[in-house]
Amino acid sequence: MTRAQILQEAERCVCGHRETDYGSPEDNFQIIADLWAAYKGMPFDSKDVAMMMVLLKIARIRSGTATADSFVDLAGYAACGGEIVTKIRGKREAS
Repeated sequence: MTRAQILQEAERCVCGHRETDYGSPEDNFQIIADLWAAYKGMPFDSKDVAMMMVLLKIARIRSGTATADSFVDLAGYAACGGEIVTKIRGKREAS
């Protein structure tokens, strides 16, 4: 896959069927963050979930077991994290 194809596929996933299947990344990642926080007894937020999922994909890539989908997912999680942080900053500035 080319970098353009990876980015296009990531966009298709995070702006299409995955959002339809799982809800918005902000909402879905916050549910995950709440579960992780309960499990670990420490705070997590939706941004943390995005970054931890990025690290999971990096670990898979590093292990040598990565597929093209690992890079698509990596780009998708990074994009979701960037959008979450941007929205959080926008809300702070609007306050």
